[in-house]
Amino acid sequence: MAITFNARVLIAEDEEFTLHLLRDLLAGAGFEVEAVKSVSEAILLIPTFDPHVIITDLNFGTKGPTGADLLKFVEENHPWVGKIVLTSHSSPALALVAGMEIPHDVTYLVKSELGSISELIEAVERSISHSSAPAVQPIVEHDKIVISKTQGEILLLLAEGYTNAAIARQRGTSLRAAETIVQRTFASLGIKSDEDFNPRILAGRMWQQGKVVIK
Repeated sequence: MAITFNARVLIAEDEEFTLHLLRDLLAGAGFEVEAVKSVSEAILLIPTFDPHVIITDLNFGTKGPTGADLLKFVEENHPWVGKIVLTSHSSPALALVAGMEIPHDVTYLVKSELGSISELIEAVERSISHSSAPAVQPIVEHDKIVISKTQGEILLLLAEGYTNAAIARQRGTSLRAAETIVQRTFASLGIKSDEDFNPRILAGRMWQQGKVVIK
């Protein structure tokens, strides 16, 4: 797939040489790029830069949030954004504390195994094309479906009758973002597309019947 627009890429990398190298290479390939040295900076920049893809390292030192924290934030709040890990570790387990995981739909790249910039560009393009419809499976604990805090907020707005456009205005996001997170919330609830049923009514009913828990 050839990129036919100025896709926006946000890079989070605390090693300054790698940060500038990635920024210059991707900018030279036609991407609009912002590069920051910490997870906190990346999270602050996401709403205004509105990236199509985030490239992040996993290990940002012993203090502060990690790349896994950034990926989790993106997964819960900006699920339409593609996610790429670019790290020196051959496995996430080597870079993360015990019990911490990265989202299933992340593209995982090892720096020493990356043969050329074209491989990175291809990964960015794949991430953009796949990020609009990630697979989501309901999580059930004690007969209740577990959803994120953000999905809980969306579910409450749906139960109150808000349209996607109204949700976008309430959350200060684009309509595209609102549509994506609404569909992702339906998927997390196990509500499938069915012409005989209105998913908004089903979601609201689940909320009112106490079948959902937020974690």
